[in-house]
Amino acid sequence: MQTLSAKDAKYGFGRLIDLARAEPVAVAKHGRPVVVVMAVEEYERLKALDQRKSPSG
Repeated sequence: MQTLSAKDAKYGFGRLIDLARAEPVAVAKHGRPVVVVMAVEEYERLKALDQRKSPSG
């Protein structure tokens, strides 16, 4: 997983999107990862996996 600084993510938002479509990208603030940006397809895949693991409410 690549990591970008918040500043690089802000000023290179198009690049962040391109990178995140290939693999999740961590965004760091003050040298500490704070969020992960990922393609919607990967998010949906993970969400479906989580729903299969969780008991029905």
